[in-house]
Amino acid sequence: MFNEGAGEAMAFYTSVFENSRIVGKMPGPNGTVMGGTIEIDGQRINVFNGGPHFSFSEGMSLFVNCETQEEIDDKYEKLSEDGEQQPCGWVKDKFGVSWQIVPPILGELLGDKDREKADRVLQAMLKMHKIIIQDLKDAAEDKGQAKASQP
Repeated sequence: MFNEGAGEAMAFYTSVFENSRIVGKMPGPNGTVMGGTIEIDGQRINVFNGGPHFSFSEGMSLFVNCETQEEIDDKYEKLSEDGEQQPCGWVKDKFGVSWQIVPPILGELLGDKDREKADRVLQAMLKMHKIIIQDLKDAAEDKGQAKASQP
């Protein structure tokens, strides 16, 4: 539920994600878009203008699994434009929706049976805004202090 701007959000999200489309729109007053459905990588998301009593919080975020650093860079930058870059791969977009932009290797490294290795990766990630895959790998291999990315 958006305060307003559901139509703008639908256009924005489908411009950010390659494998996405607008499935349908619900017309609003004066030619506006009141809501509709988009599909991103096979996941359907319904959006609707609900008015000012609805707002987003970090209690719910959309998870974006990015295989490469190029994908992370692209999604992190696009989704945070006119929004907010946050620690640990999170962004809040210009509509207030929270997203987590992370590579699968992060979960693998954090779940490693070698808990010292996993803790090094966790500590490196906590210093990052945008996730840097090579810095995670360096931390896992204990190559000194992994660099912290900054916004």
